[in-house]
Amino acid sequence: MKYNVIMKKAKFDTILTKQELALLKKLNSPEKIQDWLEYIPFNTEEDGETLYSPRIVMQHKKAHCMEGALFATLALAYHGHKPLLLDLKVDSIEHDFDHVVAVFKKDNHWGAISKTRHAVLRYRNPVYKNIRELVMSYFHEYFIKDGKKTLRSYSTKPFNLLTLGYDWITSADDLFELAEKLDKAPHTKILTPQMERGLRNASKIEIEAGEIVEN
Repeated sequence: MKYNVIMKKAKFDTILTKQELALLKKLNSPEKIQDWLEYIPFNTEEDGETLYSPRIVMQHKKAHCMEGALFATLALAYHGHKPLLLDLKVDSIEHDFDHVVAVFKKDNHWGAISKTRHAVLRYRNPVYKNIRELVMSYFHEYFIKDGKKTLRSYSTKPFNLLTLGYDWITSADDLFELAEKLDKAPHTKILTPQMERGLRNASKIEIEAGEIVEN
């Protein structure tokens, strides 16, 4: 089930180029959006940290996880969904990285679009009854090289980019302030202290499988 169209196509027609609109028209399902994100290379930020707007992603044809999520929210919004981001936080940024995905609903169930180099932290079919169910589908494989599972919290509510207007779509500047807003939004803890103490590390074969990355 789609949300009511709130970001209007008429507005997109005024802020996006013909080439940008043509691409968005083609990406008329979550599956096609995911396919396009997997087609473009991962942005390894070789020249320094970036946070591209969807316009810059389309120009450079590369993206890291949050850049990919932002592009996906635009493509989803163009086809009638709310532009929603979900933030997945780890226990310590020194040991692992947070992950951001675009979430959507179909037939009253949640799914996610994800840009990642990892083999498993990817697209989620819309089969999850609520956001926690969706988040927990990432928990088991979210671990670092020693096997420690690191996922600890998630956005209490998906972050709605409608609150920011339209500037984030076409900005020529990096959207670091947007990342700060997402980071400061309310988050829900996944584990109690007792649960955290009782976590079993991933096994050797899981760790080896987790080392498979793209590019």
